[in-house]
Amino acid sequence: MEFKTGTTIKLEGGKSAKIVSKLGEGGQGIVYAVKIDGNDYALKWYTCKLSNKKEFRKNLQTNIANGAPDSKFLWPLYLTEELNGSFGYVMNLRPKNFVEFSDILNAKVDFPDTKTIVYAALNIVNAFRELHMKGLSYQDLNDGGFFINMQTGDVLICDNDNVTPGGIKNPGNVGGKPGYMAPEVFRGDTFPGVLTDRYSLAVILFKLFCLHDPLMGKAYHESICITEKREMELYGTHPVFIFNPQDDSNRPVPRIHSNPINIWPRLPQYIREAFITSFVDGIKDRNARLHDNEWQKKLLRFLDEILVCPICGSEHMIYKFNAGQPMNFACRHTFSYPRILHVKNYSIPLFPGSKIRMCHINTDSDDYIKIEGEVIMNKNNNALWGIRNLGEITWTFSASDGQIRTIEKNNVVPIAQGMEINFGNTTGKVEK
Repeated sequence: MEFKTGTTIKLEGGKSAKIVSKLGEGGQGIVYAVKIDGNDYALKWYTCKLSNKKEFRKNLQTNIANGAPDSKFLWPLYLTEELNGSFGYVMNLRPKNFVEFSDILNAKVDFPDTKTIVYAALNIVNAFRELHMKGLSYQDLNDGGFFINMQTGDVLICDNDNVTPGGIKNPGNVGGKPGYMAPEVFRGDTFPGVLTDRYSLAVILFKLFCLHDPLMGKAYHESICITEKREMELYGTHPVFIFNPQDDSNRPVPRIHSNPINIWPRLPQYIREAFITSFVDGIKDRNARLHDNEWQKKLLRFLDEILVCPICGSEHMIYKFNAGQPMNFACRHTFSYPRILHVKNYSIPLFPGSKIRMCHINTDSDDYIKIEGEVIMNKNNNALWGIRNLGEITWTFSASDGQIRTIEKNNVVPIAQGMEINFGNTTGKVEK
């Protein structure tokens, strides 16, 4: 069934949605732009035959009643009444400045810089961390479920109709998409849950960074025909990570798989190790897969270690330079190696433009978005750097004369070796 423009669809609770236009179509149904009380929304209408329709509908009703686990989810807002044996649900529209993840993988659009890619990865991880903390699992992570703002790294996640409490099979019997499903789900050994979400999340992150499938290498390329049997071997019974350090049978093929070959060596060692853990140990042992908060810490470190030249804006990775030695950037500008602020479990390079985030200095927070401070460079002397307090809490530090001085909002403290800064409920120390 396909609706014409102007058709009115009744919603549970008494409201109604008016069809404005058709936005797209997939395997499960059709998505329409609709108007409700004069406001714009999207309506997904199921055109496929739903197994366990009663339970599927009830699960949607529960998710609507509980609300979204995070603002990054285009969460179901209203459920329609049944019509001719089917129904749909209403969600917020995706803003026009968000692009489909599949467009990124197909090289239709590019990120402006590495920082934005890392922000996108952080936002994806954080969204699923919030989902999992509420006892839910997504169960169907794939490239069609993500929209990303290419300029900011902001993320929106759709297709939330299969979200189900962890450990419970989703009533839609959806296992996922080949290449994204955990091997045990692909084999049919288990149904999706939080542990299989963790595998699928690692796939999403690998594809985001390397623009390639983590299991698609020589073995896939040399397959004469990808039959169901062969696909089962590649993704289910004998999956091999393309950068498995103990097994080189499925390496990326030169001139065919250029993206992973070129990008992998540029990633920080701790990010590569995280992927190796996910796709070597994690393929065999579900409990070995990285938790969401482990990914968040590694990605935040990655973000902190990207240095942006304050003169030309080009990006440089701190791990490419020797500690304590002058840094000669590829853009031909030279700077001193930055001192490091050690606070909580973070080590933040204090380079012009570096951010002090709420999660860095507040023991009760994991908020990496809110900026509490920023390293600035003296306009008249490129060698003089300081930290500006951008938050509401007054900081204190021990000056060279032994006196305790304060750093109120918008004030700047010059960076000095050995100085200790009290940020309110944490103290950080500046060292080489």
